[in-house]
Amino acid sequence: MPEKSLNVLLIVGNRANESTTRTVVECAAGLLEKQDCVVDIFDCATEDLPLFDVATAYEKQGFAALKDRVKRADVFVLGTPDYHGSMSSATKNFLDHFWKEYAGKLFVSIVGSYEKGLTVHDQIRTVARQCYAWSLPYGVSFHEHSDFTEGRLPAESLEKRLKMMAADVAKYGSLLAAQRNADATSEDDGFMAHYRS
Repeated sequence: MPEKSLNVLLIVGNRANESTTRTVVECAAGLLEKQDCVVDIFDCATEDLPLFDVATAYEKQGFAALKDRVKRADVFVLGTPDYHGSMSSATKNFLDHFWKEYAGKLFVSIVGSYEKGLTVHDQIRTVARQCYAWSLPYGVSFHEHSDFTEGRLPAESLEKRLKMMAADVAKYGSLLAAQRNADATSEDDGFMAHYRS
């Protein structure tokens, strides 16, 4: 088995103690591990992240450790409920804390929605674009009533979509990570030149 090298940070963007978003993100994490990815989950319900304040956020306790996790990640899988056609405030707050750490990396969206969550997927792609990141050309949406079994586990149709996502994350995430690392150490004039230390 090849050495695990693709680091995926999954964000549970729901602060509720019981959440279908968490269930789906944890299922995705398991499927990504089967693709030989190294997974890390940031859960907004259990890991406190104060509301972003540009004057104080970077000095808060725990920020440095979180920044290390974000810098280590090659892929960000953002799981969020659809609130009024937008991502959750917890998800947005997480995103607001970083910028250049996203450059050249892959963003993936998972959205719990009574509709299709299309505006939320678009917003996540917009954040990725603004931060010079890439995004998967599709997202996974789910409905809390129709996409779960009676045991509150993802139904077969949802798990199939998540398997497709995990396979694509492993393939395209690895390609982008390899190119980003090569660009960061070369003298070429690509956009990653702005992020060389």
